[in-house]
Amino acid sequence: MKPSRKVVAVAAGALAAGLTLAVAFAHPGGMGAGPGMMHGMQHGPMSGGMQHGPMAGMHSGDEAFQADMQLVHEMLDGHEKIRRKVENLPDGIRTVTESDDPQVAKAIKAHVASMEQRLKEGREFNLFSPTIPVLFANKDKIKTTVELTEKGALFVQTSEDPEVVAALQEHAGEVSELARDGMAAMRRGMQARMMGASR
Repeated sequence: MKPSRKVVAVAAGALAAGLTLAVAFAHPGGMGAGPGMMHGMQHGPMSGGMQHGPMAGMHSGDEAFQADMQLVHEMLDGHEKIRRKVENLPDGIRTVTESDDPQVAKAIKAHVASMEQRLKEGREFNLFSPTIPVLFANKDKIKTTVELTEKGALFVQTSEDPEVVAALQEHAGEVSELARDGMAAMRRGMQARMMGASR
């Protein structure tokens, strides 16, 4: 059976496949692991713009936030079932994020589609990543090609701006860490961001 594929070329950027995983992959609240943590992360000002302080930029207060967080939760819970390959290109990155688990693969694809739409609309989805704001601020300098495969997604993101290329490559590393370590990576990133903001 041939993989179902959909190729989309857009002049936007940020978030590598799935684990924007997000962000990709990740977001606000308590420091405990598991569903309780994710539930705690969904409290706070969900409307009226961005938060301020250590957690500033974690979400845009839109209605899709909780649905996107659920996808992130599914991917983090199933991180051991995710395969991710990153290739740094002279002008960007090429990533492949997939899973043999149908539910995790579905979450990856849904997350990619949602993040692509957020990028087009400039609705930032971020918790601890220092690179996401850079990518959203420069989305018009990034060319993104997304190919949804049977088991996940392939991403190619390029830019003519060296600083944006560096941010793309750094972000890909952040996403890979989330795919590798799951909730533990999210907690590390959140703690690092809060420590940085308190200095």
